[in-house]
Amino acid sequence: MIACWFQRAWIDNQWQYDVRLTVAEGRISALETGVGAAPGDERHAAALPGLCNVHSHGFQRGMAGLSERRSRPDDNFWSWREIMYRFLDRLTPDDVAAITAQAYAEMLEGGFTRVGEFHYLHHDPAGVTYADPAEMAGAIVDASSATGIGLTLLPVFYAHGNFGGASPSPGQRRFLSDIDGFATLLDSARTKLVGDANIGIAPHSLRAVAPDQLAALLAMSPTGPVHIHAAEQEKEVADCIAWSGARPVAWLLDNAAVDARWCLIHSTHLDVDEVPRLAASGAVAGLCPITEANLGDGIFPAIDYLAAGGRFGIGTDSNILIDAAGELRALEYSQRLAHHARALLAGTESPFVGANLYACALAGGAQALGVETGLAVGQPADIVSLDLDHPSFAGTDDATLLDRWIFAGGAGTIDCVWRAGVKRVEGGRHVDRTAIAAAYRKSVERIVA
Repeated sequence: MIACWFQRAWIDNQWQYDVRLTVAEGRISALETGVGAAPGDERHAAALPGLCNVHSHGFQRGMAGLSERRSRPDDNFWSWREIMYRFLDRLTPDDVAAITAQAYAEMLEGGFTRVGEFHYLHHDPAGVTYADPAEMAGAIVDASSATGIGLTLLPVFYAHGNFGGASPSPGQRRFLSDIDGFATLLDSARTKLVGDANIGIAPHSLRAVAPDQLAALLAMSPTGPVHIHAAEQEKEVADCIAWSGARPVAWLLDNAAVDARWCLIHSTHLDVDEVPRLAASGAVAGLCPITEANLGDGIFPAIDYLAAGGRFGIGTDSNILIDAAGELRALEYSQRLAHHARALLAGTESPFVGANLYACALAGGAQALGVETGLAVGQPADIVSLDLDHPSFAGTDDATLLDRWIFAGGAGTIDCVWRAGVKRVEGGRHVDRTAIAAAYRKSVERIVA
């Protein structure tokens, strides 16, 4: 049992003062406000509940910065994807564990305490199933165990190269499954989970999964999270219309009984009819603004979506740069650039953008990963403390504190992070950063040599 005392803590989306939290068996066992610290308590300035990262491809952290050279006149997402295929061709399970651990350590340092790993790298470099079909999933679990981050494992089903059952490309050979093989993989992956890790399913996209396969997957996993890429690229939308006569999100809403356990990743290109329909479904839009900007995907219609009551979570996707505050900042800034105005994602009851973004991402992220969140008795002790001595917080008050963190401070203002009551970050650094970074460097240097 441990106890921490905070000058202020974000409880039920507002700041409470003089807060004492007691933690037992990874969960908050007692919470008091308006009390002094007891002897032996750790003392900190400000506590936030940790955020859920709804969408990550951990291994892509190793190729961050390797695709920023213009390689052809029409350089875009699809040409970036070819670079990614070449990078993953050399990855072993040990490489995946090492690279993903680096990403997960950085997530904890940046304010995420749980990650949804959209895991599609299943087979060996020749595309052959490992003796243990979930060996690569085991590498993801190893990375979460090494860093301490909470894990929602999302094994990906991937069968086709494009809409209409098109043949996959050679670069996709490590991803591919049939329904029976995926069922075996999923069962094996479940046996590897530890602690409070949970599991969902991830039909990769309508490009990669035929309608009958999608139905079989949903029958295979009738409860738990369902994540799918949808409408990330304009070409994807055009190809979907050519195949079905409908846009990707509209097709899903019409044919897949999308509800609150679904997370539609990106959903960048929604039309005026899809926005309110997606919001009304209860699903979460999984937004990854830094990656979406890096890949040139486009800008999500966040103003209209939130006005319609839509829910969202944030993710780091390609892990080009890992920073929870940075994702929220990029989301707001994308709207400003698109609409030539400021402070666009403030809430109806609060004019402060940072507080509204954090509250929405906290609730939407937890829903998307099928977990609980928040600083309350019985909840996981997933806590982020901010260093209010950082210059970014000079003169702050309750109203502006989250704005200062998101728009002016970022990851550099995070002091400590507890995950399930265990301190994983101290003084802004993961407690095992040196060893994790050494293993990461060894793997990446071999792969890119």
